[in-house]
Amino acid sequence: MQRLGDFKLPHFFNYPPYFTLQPVRETREKQVQLWKELILDYCRSQKIFVISLEEDFPLFSNPVVERSLSHEARQVFLAALVNEGRAEWVDKSHKKCLILWLRIQDWADYILNFVKENGFEDSVMTIEDMRFGIETRGTELAGIDRGVLLRALKLLEQKGKAAIFKGASADDEGVKFSA
Repeated sequence: MQRLGDFKLPHFFNYPPYFTLQPVRETREKQVQLWKELILDYCRSQKIFVISLEEDFPLFSNPVVERSLSHEARQVFLAALVNEGRAEWVDKSHKKCLILWLRIQDWADYILNFVKENGFEDSVMTIEDMRFGIETRGTELAGIDRGVLLRALKLLEQKGKAAIFKGASADDEGVKFSA
């Protein structure tokens, strides 16, 4: 089984035709599904939030079979994630894609569970502590994209589960969770 760092690659990764967009509809649908799952799994395991079509991305080439995805194939696979709500184009030219291995609602639920499980109800945490603090090490929150975190917190704020406080700088921003 081939690995990419500590990530175990699926069997299809060594099958050269999967690096070429398939012309037969049923085959392409299966191909797109496999690539969507691979991209989400890899990004989650490596805590990658943004993929740029203009930069090398480890999944998009396999030196073992001497194959790389075309620019068109990369766009097709990322667009399929966007259509499912699992990614968003960051720019109008569709060159960078924000990968949502958890949807914003799922992030909000995860944060709420984290708060409850760790006794942070009625506590204040800074945004940066949530992203890089000791409390979140080893959790999905460790290293979370700032924009994704803020969107999830705003969703919790709309539901009355959190209150976001603006500080003098980004380091001062905080959130208070309510039980």
